[in-house]
Amino acid sequence: MPLRVLNLVTNEEAQFFRAQVEELERRGVELTTLSVPGRNRSESIDAEEDGERSILEYARFYPSVLANSLDSYDLIHANYGLTAPMAVAQPRLPVVLSLWGSDLMGKYGPVTKRFARFCDEVIVMSEGMAAEYDGDCLVIPHGVDLSVFRPIERAEAREALGWPRDERIVLFPYPPKRDVKNHPRAKRIVERASDRVDESVTLETATGVPHDRMPYYLNAADAMIMTSRREGSPNTVKEAMACNLPVVSTDVGDVRTRLDPVEPSTVSDDDHDLVAGLTEILERGERSTGREYAADIALERMGERIVAVYEKVLED
Repeated sequence: MPLRVLNLVTNEEAQFFRAQVEELERRGVELTTLSVPGRNRSESIDAEEDGERSILEYARFYPSVLANSLDSYDLIHANYGLTAPMAVAQPRLPVVLSLWGSDLMGKYGPVTKRFARFCDEVIVMSEGMAAEYDGDCLVIPHGVDLSVFRPIERAEAREALGWPRDERIVLFPYPPKRDVKNHPRAKRIVERASDRVDESVTLETATGVPHDRMPYYLNAADAMIMTSRREGSPNTVKEAMACNLPVVSTDVGDVRTRLDPVEPSTVSDDDHDLVAGLTEILERGERSTGREYAADIALERMGERIVAVYEKVLED
């Protein structure tokens, strides 16, 4: 008999959640997804964040969770910390909780931690999140589809996007208005690096880009810059690795661990280091060695490990 899992989620359109569902279904897991009612006003800004819905909307979610929990499911997989209260309130099924980053490290972190203690297993995306949670948990980062995110010739990628061939281009792969991503800092660093490089340097952003188009952006750019104030295990860094795009990043989440063996790359919280690292990357004009270290972040590896968690919970 296949495993039957009831998914709870705040934003079922989050790309990494959809990829998780597709991978688990490919492995024979039968999934039903329930999403918290109401529109999360932050979804247009941050696919990972929630908190704009009212308490009433979360209260309305519980009867649906309870009714479905009485069906013939094997367990509940709660995705994002604010779904944990509804998951553990139903009395019948074991609960696996996946934390996405902002639910643990943002303003709702205390709520997440309180209810996570009642779950049978907790999954986090990075060692940094594990330290923040400070309890029993498993580190399983979101996976990347290595068949989609792969190296493409830069000229081909730039032609597909209509980007000029003779400029140095740095990609900031987020909407500039997302405060947590700190676009002003990225702009400042790129401007300072541009003063040190002979060629013209342009900072490009990616807003509302279909996911299947992102490999073209990552292959068309000369470097990616991430200046986030906090992260869990950012998929954009892993996607850049899979495309051999050099990355310059603040020291957040698991970025340092991921990029430690990758050359060239720079991880630092100091602007001087970030400017120097970006300048060197632009002057060298080389791709990175990121794909060599991408096997552990493949979707297949993530799916294998999540299924193992399900089986352990049911065995226990």
